[in-house]
Amino acid sequence: MERDEGHRPRDLPRRERDILALERRGFAGPGAKERAIREELGLAPVRYYQLLNALLDDERALAHDPVTINRLRRIRHKRREER
Repeated sequence: MERDEGHRPRDLPRRERDILALERRGFAGPGAKERAIREELGLAPVRYYQLLNALLDDERALAHDPVTINRLRRIRHKRREER
């Protein structure tokens, strides 16, 4: 596992913690979230959502932020059922 400076190897790396923090926030208006993704994280929105989707299956992310991860898992599950 990767080491994030000052954290145990099992901790969630800084970028992943930042993604979850951004995901907890509310955004006013269209495009506000995508703008925050680019400006605050330096990621393209497509890459952000790829990383976020991978986090939903990461037990470290669940331990770090169970409310957000479980909410997003429910949304993902519902969308998959609708297909």
